[in-house]
Amino acid sequence: MKVFVARQPIFDRRRTVQAYELLFRSGGENAFLHTDGDLATQSVVSHGVHVFGLDELTHGRRAFINFTRSLLVRETATLLPSDKVVVEILETVEPDEQVIRACRALKQRGYRLALDDFVAREGYDPLVALADFVKVDFRLNQGSQRSALARSLRPRGVRLIAEKVESPEELAEGVSLGYELFQGYFFCKPEIVSREDIPVNKLHYLRFLREINRPDVDFDALESLIKQDVALSVKLLRYINSAWFGLSSRVTSLRHALVLLGSRTLKQWASLVAVTAIASGKPAELVVTSLMRATFCERLAKPSRLGSHASDLFLVGLFSSIDALIDRPLEEVLSQVAVSDSVRDALLGGANPLSRVYNLVLTYERGDWERAAELARELDLDESILPEAYDRSVQWVDQVLGS
Repeated sequence: MKVFVARQPIFDRRRTVQAYELLFRSGGENAFLHTDGDLATQSVVSHGVHVFGLDELTHGRRAFINFTRSLLVRETATLLPSDKVVVEILETVEPDEQVIRACRALKQRGYRLALDDFVAREGYDPLVALADFVKVDFRLNQGSQRSALARSLRPRGVRLIAEKVESPEELAEGVSLGYELFQGYFFCKPEIVSREDIPVNKLHYLRFLREINRPDVDFDALESLIKQDVALSVKLLRYINSAWFGLSSRVTSLRHALVLLGSRTLKQWASLVAVTAIASGKPAELVVTSLMRATFCERLAKPSRLGSHASDLFLVGLFSSIDALIDRPLEEVLSQVAVSDSVRDALLGGANPLSRVYNLVLTYERGDWERAAELARELDLDESILPEAYDRSVQWVDQVLGS
């Protein structure tokens, strides 16, 4: 599987490369062709760390990486070394209390922050106060705006980056106004780099995602799953042996790597790798839907007097979109997966206790409240519990994908 990342150098006044901005690319086209900002950034982070290696991509210089609001709040940046990256806050991020708190936490951990495509707007002073770099778009800001921003920002101690510089005249203007760093097509367009990633089994990653998010992490089960997938093994050992962990000796044991990462960092790393792999080339919503159905089905097991089948109900929901995720007929996938006959029958349209719960979940998901109430009565289930069970499922999925 070939993966792509674009990088664009950031120069100083002497035209010496000081850093690189890493940009998502889904293929060889030199353009951003993706609507999901979270998944784009997660792909850049995952590919940069696990496939290319950050130092190799940036030749040891800092990497500027765009972060959406949700990834800032989830602290995804903490998967990366603070001395190797600059957290670039997209212009669409509103500086609300949660965002400011997340940025302060990053600063306390030694991360540097940059504001992307900056224009003077009300309410952004708290972010400016935390920023190390401010990127001023020379296409959005003309003449007096460029000089006004320089006059207001330089005394605050931030380093100004002129971006989208497209001519020698604009470079000279930026230098005269006090801009320190420069980026744009005048220097060079983003360069696409690609590499063959180790093929992944999306079904295996779904199992891995489920295992990593159990309340009590079973390290034996995790180690067993990782050993079954060369890609996971390589990525885990490459991550733990990266320079930013500062380990005195090389880690060669998967179990040792799991223990060293600790539960929280392990869940962050595993969720990032698994979601990126599963959703590769697919809408991220397919993953969300599968996990939502899985945990919703599981939560209805006990109220439906099917508590002993909670695990099977989870699998019914988890595999409900597996055909779309891995582009194979559902019946073919299930014939090669070790699921019970009752799970297989429920997914293939058969009538059994699991299918009744599954149908209730699908009906509730569609918002057909009248039919959902009927199905709840058929299960002798109090329909008043459905909203809370659904809300808790939403929270669980947010935790899984954001942890």
